[in-house]
This record gives sequence, C-alpha cells and structure tokens, in this order.
Amino acid sequence: MDSTAFVRLHADAPPKPALAAPCNGCGICCAVEPCPLARFALGVRAGVCPALEWDGANLRYSCGMARRPASYLGWLPARLDAWVARRCLRWIAAGHGCDCDAEEVNC
Repeated sequence: MDSTAFVRLHADAPPKPALAAPCNGCGICCAVEPCPLARFALGVRAGVCPALEWDGANLRYSCGMARRPASYLGWLPARLDAWVARRCLRWIAAGHGCDCDAEEVNC
C-alpha cells in the first residue's frame, strides 16, 4: 500500500521547519493527520484537522482549538475559553519544536 498523500496548503504558508526546530505555522502536521487533541476533543480520526486555521494577517497556520476552543466545542462556556486554550497549547506541545516527519513537496 502506498503511504503517499498530498495535501494542499496556502501558497503563502511558510516552508516546513526541520525536525525539532521552532514551529513556524507551516500547517503540514495538522494537514497530514489530526493530533491527539483533535482525535479526542473533535472525534477526528484521519485527514486534515478541522481546527487548522489560516491566519492571513500573519501568513501562517495555527490551531483553532488553541486560539478559540469554544468555536469548536459548542458546549464550552465562553468564560472557560481562555483556560481551555492554554490547556490545548500544552496538549499539542506548542513551543517544543516541530515533530512532523512528513516531507514537503512543492508542486
């Protein structure tokens, strides 16, 4: 079975950083497969994470669950949004470097 998959990302997205390099918002990791947070909280098992958001002002992707979780978790009271967002950042290991081993191919 061929494990090759192609995902289309915004043309202005930054290139994928090297493994362990700081995240630059390239979006490849979340476009290739959902992280454990998306699997648990959003019930997504495969494909592009529905919480992957393009930030046109900063020309980068970010995690919608870490930016505004109440938008993805309809049951979440707005007053808990900031608290849950901080927990999401921790769960996705934000700031700990790139852990995506997918290869970037420009077409």
